[in-house]
Amino acid sequence: MNPTPTVLIGNVTAEPELTFTTSGQARLSFSLACNYVWYDQAGEKQEKVSYFNVVAWRYVAENAAKTLEKGIGAIVIGRLEQRSYDDKEGNKRSTVELIADEIGINTRAIETVTRRQKAEGGSAPSNGGARRSKPTTGRVPAGVGAD
Repeated sequence: MNPTPTVLIGNVTAEPELTFTTSGQARLSFSLACNYVWYDQAGEKQEKVSYFNVVAWRYVAENAAKTLEKGIGAIVIGRLEQRSYDDKEGNKRSTVELIADEIGINTRAIETVTRRQKAEGGSAPSNGGARRSKPTTGRVPAGVGAD
């Protein structure tokens, strides 16, 4: 694990792009929108959105590509890395990316979407707002089926 980790919590802004290097290494890239909300002196809600580029490699990239999609909440732990490149006009550019060590799904964000859909009178998807199915535990609540 990185000795100085950076944690970002936000929403994936577009479908993540999974590519492979010539040597077969998986590389996943996506952008994360992170909202900062505060209340000003007048009590008005203020919000600022910051966008961060995220890059994951190897098994982290392949596993995250199976679950990440546009709009889903994600929690990314990694390290910040600056790199330079030449743009189309030949100008030297620099960018900072979060190199992901771990990527997780923010289930709180899925719950918020589900609650909002119910409040608006729509029916929430049976799988909690995501395209994946809910895990089942096989447990029976106390008192159910007991005679």
